[in-house]
Amino acid sequence: MAQQSAVRHSSSNPSLQPKILRPFDAGEIKILLLENVNKSAVELLTKEGYQAKQHAGSLQEAELIKKIQNVHAVGIRSKTKLTKKVLLEAKKLLVIGCFCIGTNQVDLEAAAKQGISVFNSPFSNSRSVAELVIAEIIGLSRQLGDRNNEMHRGDWHKVSNKCYEIRGKKLGIIGYGHIGSQLSVLAEAMGMTVYFHDIIQIMPLGSAKQLSSLHELLERVDFVTIHVPETNETKGMIGDSEIKLMKPGSYLINASRGSVVQIPALIKGLKSKHLSGAALDVFPREPASNESNAFNSELNEWTKDLLECKNLIMTPHIGGSTEEAQHMIGLEVAGFLVKYINNGTSIGAVNFPEIDLRAIPAATQNSCRLLFAHKNVPGVLKEINDILSDHNVEKQFSDSRGEIAYLMADISDVTLEEIRKIYEHVSTTKANILTRIVY
Repeated sequence: MAQQSAVRHSSSNPSLQPKILRPFDAGEIKILLLENVNKSAVELLTKEGYQAKQHAGSLQEAELIKKIQNVHAVGIRSKTKLTKKVLLEAKKLLVIGCFCIGTNQVDLEAAAKQGISVFNSPFSNSRSVAELVIAEIIGLSRQLGDRNNEMHRGDWHKVSNKCYEIRGKKLGIIGYGHIGSQLSVLAEAMGMTVYFHDIIQIMPLGSAKQLSSLHELLERVDFVTIHVPETNETKGMIGDSEIKLMKPGSYLINASRGSVVQIPALIKGLKSKHLSGAALDVFPREPASNESNAFNSELNEWTKDLLECKNLIMTPHIGGSTEEAQHMIGLEVAGFLVKYINNGTSIGAVNFPEIDLRAIPAATQNSCRLLFAHKNVPGVLKEINDILSDHNVEKQFSDSRGEIAYLMADISDVTLEEIRKIYEHVSTTKANILTRIVY
């Protein structure tokens, strides 16, 4: 197992002055896993030899600060908030694994400035979300939510009025990425005609057709389903004017981000009967934990009005919550953590330059890998190359992302004393953020 040294430095933050940590092996790597991260991740990390501690739920800021101070990696899902304040207390933290699609719960800029790389799993649950949307399309077409509620009350309403097959209907997909494209294939297999709109030109799967504008899509289809990330452009993208453009009697489904749909406008569209139904898996503000009556008007002021709407399917952000999806997310994100900790590989990072060199051979003797996260300023490479000029640098690669740059270099024919000198010289350069040596 590779050994590592780590240093952290920030001239703007006195609490992060250089501190040389003794080399440690895998058994000394401490990982904190919150929010019931899937056992596939726990098994992989434990097999690697790391000390992985689990916690069933998310932690509030004060407790999180205590727990995170001495860990090298932390794994979270969607509820834990890794703010700048929390990250500044994480003196040993090297990497964050978000075992979910999004990374909104992490201050990515603050993490990068401390040399902390962040990984997520944006596509492992694509199939699960696509299948949920298919179920919701059928459920809305047959008013299954309302019939189910009636039966639970003991009411028997056997009706066919305004209940339809989905065969022959038109589906409009906003965002034709991994989820949207999988949904497209499933919908066509069930006899639907698929249209989609995306900000980039994409090769469609099957017989799907790309439309040049969102307005054209909204006017043409019977079902609109949204699969876009949360950006400044997508926040509130479906409001009063967009809902009015939709065909009378059509349906709206949102399984992307809660901020994308303006809920008051949706309520208006449902109560006026302009929309025949809707399905929501995400909301602007969501409860922090599983609790009875947590979804209430204190959380979102329009909750009571929304609950009164007919043919409305609401689910608690479970689009990717299947055993299969969580298993794959666990394997993917844990794999990123292992590669970053052991080899420095940052491919897949969302806030960090993405670089890699081939893995270090297990039998390599008298060699080391320098991992150097630094400020993206002129003159750094010259300074590092001067430090390494007396050694045999077999491979070297560097890249930058905004204010952060990351260098990886493999050095051969070096003694432990020479490795220590390289480490000390590099870690005390003015641009240093985080220096590690793997050997």
